[in-house]
Amino acid sequence: MLYYLLTTIYVLSCLVLLLVILLQQGKGGDMASAFGGGSSQAAFGARAGATLLSKLTTAMAVVFMLGALGLAILGQRGGSGSVLSSSAPPPAPVAPAGTPAAGQQAVPAAGQTTPAAPAAAPATAPAAPATPAPDAK
Repeated sequence: MLYYLLTTIYVLSCLVLLLVILLQQGKGGDMASAFGGGSSQAAFGARAGATLLSKLTTAMAVVFMLGALGLAILGQRGGSGSVLSSSAPPPAPVAPAGTPAAGQQAVPAAGQTTPAAPAAAPATAPAAPATPAPDAK
């Protein structure tokens, strides 16, 4: 249960982090500022105050990293392995009450008669050949 909760939080933090990063405005990343031609005073532009989006990015990054660490730890423990591995094996099939098990004969209850088994056909000898076999000389 904890694994599924942590996975849900992890996926949601991934999506929110993606949206927050895409909503932010770039900080002077054009070619002129890369070679010192822009009005930037620092290597990556002037440092602005922390906005709501930058704070949210930091918070979501922390949640993302802790979620990855938590899922890795839960994955190492092994858990139950599978949802299906904890289920009991299916029960053995049960013969209906009126049917005898294989290799057993039904015993009639008191006052009941069993139908007679069909008479076996008498064994017949194979027919003699129409022509006698030639004598071996």
